[in-house]
Amino acid sequence: MAQRFYNQIKGLKVTDLPNHVKPMLSLEYMKKTAQKGLDNYQAKYIETSSIDPLLHVCFGGMVFSYLVALPEERRHLEHAQHAKEHGGH
Repeated sequence: MAQRFYNQIKGLKVTDLPNHVKPMLSLEYMKKTAQKGLDNYQAKYIETSSIDPLLHVCFGGMVFSYLVALPEERRHLEHAQHAKEHGGH
């Protein structure tokens, strides 16, 4: 997607860029793009009875869980480092 966007704008003049990008930032364009993505996902995975959506949910849940727990784990590591440096427990 980024490559496609780059190819669209590389021939534009800087003064033409805002007029090209502004419609892409509208709420209607974003809704239409999201719906198109969901339709493509459904056609590719759901309608073909693929196992991939289950894997996507499992891996997505795993990544989400990791990101939620990350701040607490970092605090634990900082505390352990601080205790190591100051001879605490």
